[in-house]
Amino acid sequence: MSYFHFLSDYGWPLVNGGIVTAMQTALAVVVAVVLAFVAGLMRLARLAPARWVATMYIEIFRGTSMLVQLYWIFFVLPLFGLNLDKFTAGFISVGLNLGAYGAELVRGAILSVPRGQWEAALALNMSPLCRMQRIILPQALSIMLPAWGNLLIDLLKATSLVALISVPDLMFQAEQINARTFLSAQAFGSALIIYYVMARLVITPFMRCFERIMSRHLGRM
Repeated sequence: MSYFHFLSDYGWPLVNGGIVTAMQTALAVVVAVVLAFVAGLMRLARLAPARWVATMYIEIFRGTSMLVQLYWIFFVLPLFGLNLDKFTAGFISVGLNLGAYGAELVRGAILSVPRGQWEAALALNMSPLCRMQRIILPQALSIMLPAWGNLLIDLLKATSLVALISVPDLMFQAEQINARTFLSAQAFGSALIIYYVMARLVITPFMRCFERIMSRHLGRM
């Protein structure tokens, strides 16, 4: 079978799988970003319990396998009365894992803001919330954006694990096509191309555009 015949027969399942992967990625990004900023700021809090909670979250999710975390969320939590459908369990598990890595990016970027900026904000008698919102976070965001671009690409690739709980994403569709046709090169080659396009032609340009916007914003501050 030629590749064009393969695409005519199985192109739509792959496209549908790509759409599910995009949805999983977008929702996991929301979870990861929220958790990263909350945990990253908690790691810098003066209250010791807040630091302990954030540290525990980061250490657990960075120190264990994402696949084990996925299985825990989907298979084990129902034993304690918390039932999540496979789609929700998929993006939550990916978001929780990558949020732990993002938290360290947030913490590191905030600590990288020059000390003079902190002292200037204190000299202006800004409240801690205003100081963080108006002075520190915008500069920290500019520092962390390049690393976040790489993290989001890792997040996209990590969504392929949700196929193991039968979420009909791109990898799941490729595996189903391969099981029916044994056309491994075509099935997984197509998946590889789609993942690459999503990473390099969607996520990377978006993050570069966001970096330029933040640079212009900081230039006007």
